[in-house]
Amino acid sequence: MARRVLVAGVGMVPFRKPSAGMTYDELGSGAVRAVLDDAGLPYDRIQQVYAGYVYGDSTCGQRVVYGFGRTSVPVLNVNNNCASGSSALWLAHQAVRSGAVECALALGFEQMPPGALSAKWDDRPHPLAGFREVLEDVYPIDPALPGTPQYFDAAGREYLEKYGARPETFARVAVKARTHAANNPYAVFRDPITLADVLGSPVVAGGLTRLQCCPPTCGAAAAIVCSEEFARANGLAPKVAIAAQALHSDSDGVFTKKSAMSLVGTDVTRAAAAEVYERAGVDPRDIRVVELHDCFTVNEVLTYEGLGLCEEGGAEKFIHDGDHTYGGRVVTNPSGGLLSKGHPLGATGLAQTAEITWQLRGDAGARQVDGVTLGLQHNLGLGTAGVVTLFEKVS
Repeated sequence: MARRVLVAGVGMVPFRKPSAGMTYDELGSGAVRAVLDDAGLPYDRIQQVYAGYVYGDSTCGQRVVYGFGRTSVPVLNVNNNCASGSSALWLAHQAVRSGAVECALALGFEQMPPGALSAKWDDRPHPLAGFREVLEDVYPIDPALPGTPQYFDAAGREYLEKYGARPETFARVAVKARTHAANNPYAVFRDPITLADVLGSPVVAGGLTRLQCCPPTCGAAAAIVCSEEFARANGLAPKVAIAAQALHSDSDGVFTKKSAMSLVGTDVTRAAAAEVYERAGVDPRDIRVVELHDCFTVNEVLTYEGLGLCEEGGAEKFIHDGDHTYGGRVVTNPSGGLLSKGHPLGATGLAQTAEITWQLRGDAGARQVDGVTLGLQHNLGLGTAGVVTLFEKVS
């Protein structure tokens, strides 16, 4: 019988530019120390470890946790593109919920190179080859430009054409992100920017400018989940639980619809969110705080609708009315999101988890959203993996 899964603790280290020179094991160790301290547990109480990362060789997870003890527990390394951290959490959640273990650690870290994302293996089929073929049918790909921004530029163009929105709608998301990040000591970019700054920054692809793209960063974050029985036995009193969680990959439609919006994960987001709401018996209008995957401003706009935070085609009004920030209906990315905090791929989902947990515990300081009892987290990796997790405050 499925059990309730509690968040015993969270932790992360401040995200940094690649030029800072910190290695993945240093970053990961910092996150593990932080989460063990937050939970009030020694490492030898952990029964399974799931380590999410993309840029690294095999068994990097072991390299990180062996510094805390070689306790012979299973350590599984997870690569699910930008959703690797949340995929690690999904596995840890499953293990505890099913009764396989009582306590598990989900860890995410990344030591990223500077510059745009690129494939590291050029002697074998590319995992996104099928996606690129579809993109070529709807978008004039420029081989001289980075590939990932072109997917999201294509999706943005499709959205503007479909709903008659204005390009500056996307840019306003970046301004909001920096406003939120000003209160986040973990974020890389905290200085405010204006709409003119965003629109006037160098073009990366089509309508996407540099300030509408998340920066490559290095970092780490972690969460410990456990059963209620484990918490009682170890004198813990967690204040947050996972109410529902879903991980989805693509359906056939991603290759038949000829839609750039589908290629970047809108269908996956919508399906995973619907499953979570149904399982938890929650309406998205009941949610006051969300950490979502804003790798590009375009994706934040698409995700508002995919998560049901506003009606389809209603994101422009949602933003214009201020319903996506403090004083509005729901605060999206109080951390500053990927656009400001940075996007160390394996760490991103667990950094989102940390922020939502702090919000529900009332520990978010100047970022605190008032009166929150539910918090939603959304993490997406092209290829595709989409994870949506609903957290609830434990009374």
